[in-house]
Amino acid sequence: MLTLFDNRNIADRLRELKKMSLFADLKRRELRVVDGFMHQRNYLADEVIFDEGEQGEAFYIVLEGKVVICRSGQADAPIATIENGNFFGELALLDDAPRSAQARAADNCTLLVLFRGEFLGLMQSHGLIASKIAMQLARHLGARLRAMAHNGTGPP
Repeated sequence: MLTLFDNRNIADRLRELKKMSLFADLKRRELRVVDGFMHQRNYLADEVIFDEGEQGEAFYIVLEGKVVICRSGQADAPIATIENGNFFGELALLDDAPRSAQARAADNCTLLVLFRGEFLGLMQSHGLIASKIAMQLARHLGARLRAMAHNGTGPP
């Protein structure tokens, strides 16, 4: 299995992961396990990462660069801009519904990718680690729903 940051040592990789809110509750040995499931992908500016309506198969963390989330055909009206240390596409880990928006590299980007199948494998082989990640995802989604309700842009 490929690991992220093939050109960096394990200590550097673990420091990068630990900075991310999603992995903040994980111990060093747990981060080592997660590291083994992650992949690094590079995208050029304006390259589409995934399209609206496409089957969700992976979750992404921005290491370098920016990613714009928008509805298809509405690139001039982004829903969100995702920057270093933040993530998107997390619903793909939880269900296999089609993507609700397009993700496109705003500039050259380096992303970490966790595929749904590998997350399910992590759940089977390291349930406690996967549950800690799932709890962080739930907190993130809950915060997003509360913000949308407060701003009047989503469900109450």
